[in-house]
Amino acid sequence: MPSREPLAPGAPWIELRSTEEDWRAADPALLTGMLAELHLIRAFEETVLDLAGAGLVHGPAHSSIGQEGGAVGSIIGLRSTDAVNGSHRGHHQFLAKALTHVTGGRFALDAVVTPDVAEVLRRTLAEILGLAQGYCRGRGGSMHLQWLEAGALGTNAIVGGGVPGAAGSAWAQRHAGTSDTTFTYFGDGAVNIGSVLETMNLASAWDLPLAFFIENNLYAVATRIDEVTRERRLSARGLGFATPAWRVDGMDPLAVHLAASEALDLLRTGGGPVVIEAEVYRYFHQNGPFPGSAFGYRTKDEEQSWRDRDPIARMERELRALGHVGEAEAASVREQAVQAMRETVAQLVEDDPETEGQRRIVPALWPDPSFVDVGIRGDASELAGARVADPAASAGPAADPDAATPEEARFVDAIAAVLDRRMSQDERIVVLGEDIHRLAGGTNGATKGLAAAYPGRVLGTPISENAFAGLAGGLALDGRFRPIVEFMYADFTWVAADQVFNQIGKARHMFGGENPIPLVLRTKVAMGSGYGSQHLMDPAGVFSTSPGWRIVAPSTAADYIGLMNAALALDDPVLVIEHVDLYARRDSVPTGDLDYVLPPGRAAIRREGTEVTVLSYLSMVGHCLEAIEQSGVDAELVDLRWLDFASLDWDTIGASIRKTNNVLIVEQGARGTSYGGRLADELQRRFFDWLDQPIERVTGGEASPSISKVLERAAIARTEEVVAGLERIRVGRGGA
Repeated sequence: MPSREPLAPGAPWIELRSTEEDWRAADPALLTGMLAELHLIRAFEETVLDLAGAGLVHGPAHSSIGQEGGAVGSIIGLRSTDAVNGSHRGHHQFLAKALTHVTGGRFALDAVVTPDVAEVLRRTLAEILGLAQGYCRGRGGSMHLQWLEAGALGTNAIVGGGVPGAAGSAWAQRHAGTSDTTFTYFGDGAVNIGSVLETMNLASAWDLPLAFFIENNLYAVATRIDEVTRERRLSARGLGFATPAWRVDGMDPLAVHLAASEALDLLRTGGGPVVIEAEVYRYFHQNGPFPGSAFGYRTKDEEQSWRDRDPIARMERELRALGHVGEAEAASVREQAVQAMRETVAQLVEDDPETEGQRRIVPALWPDPSFVDVGIRGDASELAGARVADPAASAGPAADPDAATPEEARFVDAIAAVLDRRMSQDERIVVLGEDIHRLAGGTNGATKGLAAAYPGRVLGTPISENAFAGLAGGLALDGRFRPIVEFMYADFTWVAADQVFNQIGKARHMFGGENPIPLVLRTKVAMGSGYGSQHLMDPAGVFSTSPGWRIVAPSTAADYIGLMNAALALDDPVLVIEHVDLYARRDSVPTGDLDYVLPPGRAAIRREGTEVTVLSYLSMVGHCLEAIEQSGVDAELVDLRWLDFASLDWDTIGASIRKTNNVLIVEQGARGTSYGGRLADELQRRFFDWLDQPIERVTGGEASPSISKVLERAAIARTEEVVAGLERIRVGRGGA
């Protein structure tokens, strides 16, 4: 018989309930503060449902009625410098943080609605209605509520999508030397999401002061929890990551507060992350003013049993028993909250003069339509005053006499050198990715020497792109650090697509257009290396269709230095694409000069010509030069460098097209995800009158490159395909 030894979890798991003694011992100001916040949030949510029923809320109205106890109980004890973020059902989380910020969690019950409280209610409702007076200037609506001053990092419409970003906030808090913490709120439906579990692991491995707060309301829309998981006590998720966990009745705000207080003691003293599961209940359906029973997935008896445990009724009952409030005083708090919402609505909504009995948004409060694209990215003004130098202009009779003498260096060594230089000059820069701290600089040597030179700032991550990309996004939003993320291969972008595109790329715009997101994502194209269909893609085409991202694609080591310096100075997310074919190539770089900048809008003409404009980037620039030499076509070769449309050098491109009247776009990768298709569309919009024939393109095939050396070569473009493309241009021009 084998021997058996029972195993114990690596962290405590506690079910906490409040007692009569706890209620007697609680600070009366804390309890009355909870009561005030609960009533304000309840009245607010009732108003939102009323306006939604009148057709005045454009989009969903995810009510938190019934769940207020979890948010108020856990947030009322936080500092303004503590952070929270939340889910699509996040009005209560946001309001609890905002109200606590402006009041300190303390209220006079005879004057609950101070001017600051009224302002919070007005701006929050304005945001949900999509008005310019909202915290996000109407862009966030119900699901994207952010007020960084109050420590509200933003609620999130993607289930579990905000959790990795909260880890970035927690990392920043710890490494900035504070005892601040971050609470990330999500529901039972999110506990099975990969990004949540990845982040639980990462936060545990790195001892981050992050509280994973699970609002377990039993239903993900209409799917009951026991249909999707065997362990229905969701706080058990913490045990797999040696994370202390609490399970608590979320309808008892004091019990939640006591659990959160115990958790805060750990978080503030370096004890690592925690999990808190609050059992709560949403009284209404996923969206709108009807109960779940109206849709058949819950019974009226179940709903009533939870309403009998209402957190406001519990607070009032306990406070009356303790003699802290009387029945009339408790009723007054409710009336003050309701009246405050009446007055708030009166400022935003009016009778519709054209339709009797109908209401409308006050027309003057809508955002100006011209605001629609403002703030997708910054204006690059942060580069003002930077020393601009263009390596492409450093030779010949017009060369700068003060330019540094050139020397030769491998492309990959230039990457490591400029990263080293920037990290030595800017302590905010943090680099993270898989294996970057090992193997003498990662799998290609691009981070050579950095881990030893900058301990604690070169972070080797678990294999969890969702978690560490999202953590970097949270770091960027925090503002105290500037993260550089390395994806070992560009295809891994798809693993972290939510964080890369839904979160990082959209964050500045959807939260109002003002908050910088300074983040650099490095990755490489590996076509020709034999790594197969899931390790070779060129991400330029995908990123060019994704708002918010800037894109650089250097073809020389000298360009890489200037482009990386620009990327690290910008307050936007920037994708820096590299190519394995360039890593070992020896290039000319300025001796000892690692500080110049190549700003957006700077393409390079690598060869002048009159017959066709060839547009390319990365290693295909070299293939284009070879092809032009072989074909005999007098082509003008433009190395794009910056690829996103906000940063492209349209002046240089346009001048070349007006001269040659023909265009050939050259890239290496698969046709379906190519960059050239979108570029060709835009060129025809801008320069149609100067084109003598349709734009020609050189790309790879339809399929992603595969392992076979022969099939891989057949799937990608190189010099021969460019020669063929030039020949098509020659024929189109009427040549022999």
